[in-house]
Amino acid sequence: MSRYRGPRLKKISRLGALPGLTRKVPRLPQKKKKDLRKKKNKNSEYCNRLEEKQKLRFHYGLTERQLLKYVRIAGKAKGSTGQVLLQLLEMRLDNIIFRLGMASTIPGARQLVNHRHFLVNGCLVDIPSYRCKPRDIITTKDEQKSRALIQNSLSSSSQKKLPEHLTLHSSQYKGLVNQIINRRRVGLKIKELRVVEYYSRQT
Repeated sequence: MSRYRGPRLKKISRLGALPGLTRKVPRLPQKKKKDLRKKKNKNSEYCNRLEEKQKLRFHYGLTERQLLKYVRIAGKAKGSTGQVLLQLLEMRLDNIIFRLGMASTIPGARQLVNHRHFLVNGCLVDIPSYRCKPRDIITTKDEQKSRALIQNSLSSSSQKKLPEHLTLHSSQYKGLVNQIINRRRVGLKIKELRVVEYYSRQT
């Protein structure tokens, strides 16, 4: 299944807040919200697992194949599979740029990376799935066009609290990865165990 490019509000109306996908908020009548809650309570266990998996997939902008690959990697690592999975996704370059406030959404960050606007430790990186590590330094290219694109996002996100695992030097258009992210600082409300359970038969 390819990456989703359809209406974003439609997805957050069904799955809930997906800050990585869009900043927009759907306007639902109160009655419709109550109906959705009742429907959600009647969902089977499989539906609940599928919903959590879809939430993770759409927030981080992954294809089905990519997410399955991350689940398999997390399953082979030490520690809780669910927590390792979230850490792997949070340490992707496109997500780091989004969390630093250099892009308003993860798809926006992915586009900036694809268009070669970012350096990691002084080297040009155009792969959004690049896995960042502690002490990595992320900077924009020293070009007016690159910095102009990022300045708008930095201005609108200046009041947001930055996660503890990241440091931003906005005047230098530079971000620093301090450490692997803590589970509590993940930017999405998700029950990762259900995602692991969903894929348990495929890994």
